[in-house]
Amino acid sequence: MTGAAVAAGGTPAYAGVPPLRNIVLVHGAYADGSSWGDVIVRLQAHGLSVTSVQNPLTSLADDVAAVRRILDLQTGPTLLVAHSWGGTVISSWGGTVISEAGLHANVAALAYVSARGPDAGEDYGALAGRFPTPPASAGIVHQGGFAWLGEETFLRDFANGVERSRARAMFAVQGRVADTLFASRTTVAAWRSRPTSYLITSDDRTTAPELQRFVAERMRARTSEVATGHLSMITRPDRVARFLLDAAKRGAA
Repeated sequence: MTGAAVAAGGTPAYAGVPPLRNIVLVHGAYADGSSWGDVIVRLQAHGLSVTSVQNPLTSLADDVAAVRRILDLQTGPTLLVAHSWGGTVISSWGGTVISEAGLHANVAALAYVSARGPDAGEDYGALAGRFPTPPASAGIVHQGGFAWLGEETFLRDFANGVERSRARAMFAVQGRVADTLFASRTTVAAWRSRPTSYLITSDDRTTAPELQRFVAERMRARTSEVATGHLSMITRPDRVARFLLDAAKRGAA
């Protein structure tokens, strides 16, 4: 456990603290907000108010704007959570006027699930190039200014561990990503000023686990690791829900 406050006896200092009551979930590329569905029902069972953003995936500015619209509706301190590409969105801003997502006044803490975590102004593609190339990268299809994953790659690499019929349904509704999306750079790093947690997926074939570990350590995040693929919210929803409940308690401490 990295970066957590620990009380006498080895118990996290925030263990008995009521969690943040609001959670906003941000999905990644090649997916949509429904990818969080299994985790949402578990968090709602704990009495939390949960909202899943629908990112347009057309630009960083558009995705940040979508997140801010949801954050504006929250009634109090909020845990802002990202999967995959969503990590750039919650860390950053997009557009000609500063409009940070992760630095929104309602955001008390951040949680990253197999997510990008760029530093301000960083070429994240160059950073990722220092680590093993994940298999999913070979299956990206480009056409008409947008990109998506081919079916074989989606099922084998992006959705590894997901029951096949469900993975095929996800493939049918995958979000198309603007070709320029991943080249976007941030001007801030919200994780530098918010309590941050990171869940690493060690069987990930879309985002290299080695890159995830580097990002989590750089953030000084409270880090957990689970042996599953990129879509842990589907393959291990109980584990992800527990991770987010813990992050919500840490953010409220």
